[in-house]
Amino acid sequence: QVQLVESGGGLVQPGESLSLSCSASRSIFSIYDMAWYRQAPAKQRELVATIAHNMKTTYAASVQGRFTISRDNAKKMVYLEMNRLEPEDTAVYYCKQEGPLSYWGRGTQVTVSS
Repeated sequence: QVQLVESGGGLVQPGESLSLSCSASRSIFSIYDMAWYRQAPAKQRELVATIAHNMKTTYAASVQGRFTISRDNAKKMVYLEMNRLEPEDTAVYYCKQEGPLSYWGRGTQVTVSS
């Protein structure tokens, strides 16, 4: 079974940057689209960014211009570079692999607070 593990979350101040990583195992990886989602307390999980197998990317309007998603197929890793973080970015961030079956990581907490 595919396993995804996120890392890099933490506490930062508004305006700071943070980098998240997602490591995949037991996955072909390179043929599947990957995504980052986030979920704040008492809110629905929302799509943050996607990166397709062909490297095409999409972003939620709320993070466009501030976040960058990337992947390294050789390392089976997907990354999320987050810049100019805002309190509204506070959430648990999840990595997801798309495909006939979808797989989720357990999440990593990002807290943006003064």
